[in-house]
Amino acid sequence: MPVKRPHPDDLEPIERASRDEIQALQLQRLQKTLAHAYANVPHYRQAFDAKGVHPADCRTLADLAKFPFTSKADLRSNYPFGLFAVPREQVVRVHASSGTTGKPTVVGYTQHDIDTWAGLVARSIRAAGGRRGDMVHVAYGYGLFTGGLGAHYGAERMGCTVVPMSGGQTEKQVQLIVDFKPDIIMVTPSYMQVIIEEFKRQGLDPREMSVQVGIFGAEPWTEAMRAEIEAGAGIDAVDIYGLSEVMGPGVANECIESKDGPVIWEDHFLPEIIDPDTGEVLPDGSEGELVFTTLTKEALPVIRYRTRDLTRLLPPTARSMRRMVKLVGRSYDMLIIRGVNLFPTQIEELVLKQGQLAGQYQLVVTREDLLDELEVRCELLPEHTQANRTAIGHELQHRIKSLIGVSARVTIGLPESIERTLVGKARRVIDKRPK
Repeated sequence: MPVKRPHPDDLEPIERASRDEIQALQLQRLQKTLAHAYANVPHYRQAFDAKGVHPADCRTLADLAKFPFTSKADLRSNYPFGLFAVPREQVVRVHASSGTTGKPTVVGYTQHDIDTWAGLVARSIRAAGGRRGDMVHVAYGYGLFTGGLGAHYGAERMGCTVVPMSGGQTEKQVQLIVDFKPDIIMVTPSYMQVIIEEFKRQGLDPREMSVQVGIFGAEPWTEAMRAEIEAGAGIDAVDIYGLSEVMGPGVANECIESKDGPVIWEDHFLPEIIDPDTGEVLPDGSEGELVFTTLTKEALPVIRYRTRDLTRLLPPTARSMRRMVKLVGRSYDMLIIRGVNLFPTQIEELVLKQGQLAGQYQLVVTREDLLDELEVRCELLPEHTQANRTAIGHELQHRIKSLIGVSARVTIGLPESIERTLVGKARRVIDKRPK
């Protein structure tokens, strides 16, 4: 069954607008957002005053650079509701991060915010090839995590039939996919790998499933993983981007007809790329840290939020809005091993290029005699269990050293020897170094 491609007539007018029209709308909404934040959030009033700027100083989009950044630490220091710009009684829902590295970051939504969010996720599903009447299997986690409910409300807004499966119960995931025959699955890419494995474990061919499109997000993933999932499941794999502090899933989404990086929905989010060390705004095309200012949020407007995501802004293609390069990783994902900067996705690329290896891997970092040691744990594909694991390990070890510049010990295990993610994101790094 051919994948449904978006027709130009299906697009909202803003998705076809000129850059001048988009920027005029952005400026109007930016000025309103700055005034809203200054008038209603003590943190922003103090931060603006400390930097000597006022909302009235924003006369062009470039003037945003005069205003202070917002960080995750600011959200935590104002825990739980200190950054809300409306009375708590007007907040109809709250979400929060897991808080594994400190206090959770709490975000709130007015009814208007929820409606906006649902509309943007619906736009994202349409960009991914979804249509009214499609069945969407949602395997993102529900609860305080924004993924499950964000996908759910967006799919309903799209006019789709939603299967609110959430994460875990992998055998049941496969059973429902076989029985219900959904058109779309929304899930983390690492858990999609697990679902594909479960199909095979049950003696089923995942390429025969009804799903045509996978909308994958919530963790960085590579082009190599896209190719593996598309080949393994016979689907189109499309990237959705978001973060709870800015809204949740649906801040940006790839278009199925181009698959050339998520399109940022610039009518609601104003992106900047900055030098992560100096804070200087960089021109489009430069790699740096992604910063977002929300343009329409009522309950929790965020001004120049430092995402710590490293990417580049690219010109529009399938839509009138700019794209972002698929994430290499987040700055806090980066490992420094004996002076070499390393992202787990760099290892992922090399593992997936090794034909005998599955896409599951883990990096274990230890410290011995003041020196960092890296172990890369991988596993064989079921059809290669008789392969020479020592030779494969030596080959991967050589490629890691020559292409990344890090010496690593490579351990090749049998199929399913690495722990699987059953809910949420894969645990790619085990850092055992002293804090």
